[in-house]
Amino acid sequence: DEFIKPEFHWNEYHYGLITSIFSIVYAICMLFAGRFIDWMGTKKGYLWSIGVWSAGACAHALCGIATEAWVDLPNAAALRAVEAGSAVAATIAMVSMYFFIAARCILALGEAGNFPAAIKVTAEYFPKKDRAYATSIFNAGASIGALGFLWMGFWVFMYEKPEKSKHVNEAELAYIHQDDAEMPAAEVKAQEEKPEKVIPFWRCFTYRQTWSFITGKFFTDGVWWFYLFWAPAYFSDQYGYSSSSGMGIALIFTLYAIVTVLSIFGGYLPKLFVDRKGMNPYAGRMLAMLIFAFLPLPALFAQGAGTYSVWWPAIIIGLAGAGHQAWSANLFSTIGDMFPKSAIATITGIGGMAGGVGSFLINKGAGALFTHSEQMGEAFRFMGFDGKEAGYMIIFCICAVAYLVAWSIMKALVPKYKPIVIE
Repeated sequence: DEFIKPEFHWNEYHYGLITSIFSIVYAICMLFAGRFIDWMGTKKGYLWSIGVWSAGACAHALCGIATEAWVDLPNAAALRAVEAGSAVAATIAMVSMYFFIAARCILALGEAGNFPAAIKVTAEYFPKKDRAYATSIFNAGASIGALGFLWMGFWVFMYEKPEKSKHVNEAELAYIHQDDAEMPAAEVKAQEEKPEKVIPFWRCFTYRQTWSFITGKFFTDGVWWFYLFWAPAYFSDQYGYSSSSGMGIALIFTLYAIVTVLSIFGGYLPKLFVDRKGMNPYAGRMLAMLIFAFLPLPALFAQGAGTYSVWWPAIIIGLAGAGHQAWSANLFSTIGDMFPKSAIATITGIGGMAGGVGSFLINKGAGALFTHSEQMGEAFRFMGFDGKEAGYMIIFCICAVAYLVAWSIMKALVPKYKPIVIE
């Protein structure tokens, strides 16, 4: 955000409001996006999702031009040159904020369909034990970013359900459907002969398995979005390294390199538990998630470690982010463990809605907390820190323990493997 803050005269309030509104719109859209994907099908539904998502991303580039036209200034340099605190600066901040909110609402609408579709495709193409690993790979790609419109072209010509795809041979199809071996032959035959039943939307909320997934998303999605939105500002505010500086680039690169590499291996862990220890996929997944729930705990020491070197917070946040992505890959895969394929996108959307609400709360709260703590200065203290440092310390503490809290509630809701059977 430091690239555009001077241009648009934003403070933490403006940035926090933009990120929090994006989160709540994303949450609302997620509630219905999953149902849309289940109804439309993965091929067409995913195309619509990525198309809108990419259009929303491009719309951000127009926000500056629209703001210049609104306030009748010729370019970005003229916007930056406006006196800080003036009436014109206040107008620029407000107008640009609303343009960005509009662009991010379009982005949220498209992005909401991404994970329901991706998780549904993963369930179509992988047996249960491999789904977390597959999810961790595409999840890592989402962290890096992609050319959405280009990707759509490949998707149109390459994707079909495995039963219809010319790229899937008989041996591969047998591997994909290996979970059917655990079902009675009559049940497998019945599923092949008639379309899979669909769970009514509101009935989804009657299952403990749904609430387990909702819990996991609500408590932890906001942590990831906080790190994603606020890490560059944190390095700039606390250590003076802007994202455009060499050091700032190195810090962000290191953080995301740790997230991307380690999160992929995190998705492989439950597969080892299934193959080598003979655990059922859900038990192996929950054990892996418990392990990953401990990775964010060092965030408790990020603020203090920063007094020795800025590299420590970068590494710690990277490990916490990797823990989240590994946790997230397995959390998404619990849906396929418990629900029939016809409901996977719907449940993903419902949980994504809860995650969006959690993200709204933490981002809106962080923006307000940082503004308040900075204004209070030394009068605002927490665990040996004062001012804005104390504000960051509070958020880091919340982020550190969120996963263990979520895992405990999930385990209480669904202590053992119990798939949903539609009568």
